[in-house]
Amino acid sequence: MATLSTDFTAQVMSFRDGLRYFALSLTRNEEDSNDLVQETMLKAFTYKDRFQENTNLKAWLYTIMKNIFINNYRRNAKAKTILDHSPNTYYINLPQNAKSVDPDSQLSFKEISETINNLDIEYRIPLTMYFEGFKYKEIADDLNLPIGTVKSRIFLARKQLMSTLKEYAK
Repeated sequence: MATLSTDFTAQVMSFRDGLRYFALSLTRNEEDSNDLVQETMLKAFTYKDRFQENTNLKAWLYTIMKNIFINNYRRNAKAKTILDHSPNTYYINLPQNAKSVDPDSQLSFKEISETINNLDIEYRIPLTMYFEGFKYKEIADDLNLPIGTVKSRIFLARKQLMSTLKEYAK
């Protein structure tokens, strides 16, 4: 078993330069490309048991990288977008330097954050991961839980937050 692991590590490392060039073509930024390569290597080693022998390792690694890049892009885009609940429901992109200076907003944020932090850890972690833009499948994989359990915990956490924070409901 140790030789299989050593062989796998050597094979993955042999694609490092190619992955670096691919990451640079995706990110167009040296620092971001290095982060992407590192995250790809980490996922490859973490999930090496999912790699099927006698298949294309290079394609598997490039797919991992592409998926990480797409998920990060979606997560960042989602973090910069707010939903306006006017009758026509428009998506509005916030400028990166937008800051709320309204004291009521700061108090509301603090109270909501404290309420989330007071949730049991089994509900808080999936909920915060979901709000950070992770997909149910990613949360389930990271927490080693069935996807149905993740969905249930997020639902129950939201339900608990809604009952605790009734004054913020419209």
